[in-house]
Formats: sequence, C-alpha cells, structure tokens
Amino acid sequence: MANLRCGNAKHAYYRTIRALCNWMVKEGYLKDNPIQNIDVPKISKRIPPSLTSEQVNLLIEQADCLRDKAIISLFADSGMRLSELTNVKTSDIDWEEQTITIWGKGSKQRKAPFTGKTAILLKELISQNGTGGNIWHLTSWGIVSVFRRLKQKTGLPCNPHTFRRTFASNLHRAGLDIEHIMRLGGWESLDMVLRYTRSVKFEESLSLYRGIKK
Repeated sequence: MANLRCGNAKHAYYRTIRALCNWMVKEGYLKDNPIQNIDVPKISKRIPPSLTSEQVNLLIEQADCLRDKAIISLFADSGMRLSELTNVKTSDIDWEEQTITIWGKGSKQRKAPFTGKTAILLKELISQNGTGGNIWHLTSWGIVSVFRRLKQKTGLPCNPHTFRRTFASNLHRAGLDIEHIMRLGGWESLDMVLRYTRSVKFEESLSLYRGIKK
C-alpha cells in the first residue's frame, strides 16, 4: 500500500483488500486480520468538475449525430448513471410526465426526469431508430466512446460522472434544495450531493466575498 502511486485510487485498493481480509477472517482462513494495522489512505478533496448549461449546449451542438445529441441532453437532464441510461427502452418513457422509469443502484426502481428539449430529441431519435434492446442501439462502452470523441473535439470534461455532477450542480445553481436533488438523482444520502455541489457552494461564497469587498 505504501508503494502505490495512484492518488485517490489507493483508497479503492485498500477497500478491496479490506473486504478480502474481512471475508478470510470470517471464513476461518485467517486468525488475525492484517488490514487492521494498516492506516486508511487519505483522499485528496479536489473540487470535481461539472459543466454549465452553456457548456452542455455546446456539447450537444458539437455532437456528431441525433443519437449523440439525445444522449448528452438526457444525461444532463436526468443525472442518470451510465448503466441506467444504457438500458433505457421506449416502454420506460412516460411522455406526459416526462420521466423515465429505471432500475438504479441496488436494483431499486425510480423515475428520472427530463425536459421538453430532450423529449423532442428522444421522439425524433425513436422515430428514426426504431426500437430494440435500448433506444440507442449501443452498449455502455459505445456511449463512453461518444464522450471520448466529444472531449477530444471540445476540450470539455465529458464522462458519465461529469454529467451526474452537472445535473446536481445546475439544479443547485437554480435554487433547488439538495434534499430534492438527492431524490431526483437517486442518491441514498446527502453526502455525495454535497460533494458534487461543492464547486457551486464556492461560487456562492466567492460572490458574497466580492459583494463585501466592493
């Protein structure tokens, strides 16, 4: 553990080794648990990147095709996880309510919202693309490839976690309470929402600071 040079990923290695050691003690393969004598690696608390509404619009404009535009628009609107968005089928969409029924983390069903702008893109895509395993006719790796192309093309951060943070941050900028953001995004606790909206809170504090210093 001491020799690892992988930043915050060291904590992920630690958690994996801890789970293995705990299991081995429980099953009787080990008498003592060696991980108990290892210090938990510290995590650097960087401000995670998110996109503004203007940057999301730029990504949609720069997307290669209607399908890619719809993917970006829905991701930013809904805050879905990659696996959730990958599995969207036509039958999951409630056009009147503008929500999509998805199976989230831990096999928990929930509804994810989307806007009228995204609804237009989705309807046009489905009318052209037909139905299939999912509305994109892509695997999760195919969707990740879309993001990589856009990142290379625009220089903007573009991955599933970026859009989940963008969802939370832009709703917070609009004045929505973090408890509502937690429910809409399918988080189990406020901790991750607070982490994702940290950059927005700094912006608010900086704005107040500048107002005082004028």
